[in-house]
Amino acid sequence: MDAETQLLGLKADKDKGLPARYLAYRFTPGRGPAVIWLGGFRSDMTSTKAAALDRACQEDGRAMLRFDYFAHGESKGDFMNATISIWLDDALEMIRKFGGIAPVIVGSSMGGWIALLATQRLKAEGRAPGGLVLIAPAVDFTERLMWAKFPEEIRREIIDDGVWYRHSEYSPEPYPITRSLLDDGRKHMLMNKPIHIGVPIHVLQGAKDPDVPIQYVDLFVNSLMQDDVRMTIIHDGDHRLSREQDIATLIRITREMADEAGQKTAAA
Repeated sequence: MDAETQLLGLKADKDKGLPARYLAYRFTPGRGPAVIWLGGFRSDMTSTKAAALDRACQEDGRAMLRFDYFAHGESKGDFMNATISIWLDDALEMIRKFGGIAPVIVGSSMGGWIALLATQRLKAEGRAPGGLVLIAPAVDFTERLMWAKFPEEIRREIIDDGVWYRHSEYSPEPYPITRSLLDDGRKHMLMNKPIHIGVPIHVLQGAKDPDVPIQYVDLFVNSLMQDDVRMTIIHDGDHRLSREQDIATLIRITREMADEAGQKTAAA
């Protein structure tokens, strides 16, 4: 049975540019390490992969958290005001509240980038995750997969008007790409310097992903020279990786990561 949706209120922090907000979430209690789902850009906690992973955690008696970022899904907020900084803070607040000891964070697309950024912050607090499962991780996507690929006319519209509305096969309505989102994203870039995350990472990638190409993810993986990184490639997989066989692979990888994290925690 799915957990009921609840709301978590977060106070404004003007110094950090964070608005007051209410985040929708579903938490299923259980044993640790907990699994925490970080969704993608414009996705929500009811997505096929998130729901399937939740059911698997319930079968295992494992704690599971999924939530909607600011201006996503059932959470409140105006997408025009959304930034990577806000979504990162959303993730950190949720992980601190529900993650427990050494949670396994599963980040999909943009959620992969958020998971990496959150892990760096949590490690500095002495609360390192037990591991990361990254599905088509869109690291630095606002700069490298958006701005760098936009033609000059779109760049000029964003600079002059502060926003450009992008059509997507994943949404019936165009959605805003704002100058503030792009500017803020530059504050959080990882691939412009050596990366060391310090926890086990397993990347799940579709070889036919048109949105976060496998060549791009290879560049990211190759930059993690100091980390324990594994990569599973689904050769006929696209960006969604939502087919039954794709989800079975995701569940297997997450279970393995959670079991390893639990063994390390018990031995510590």
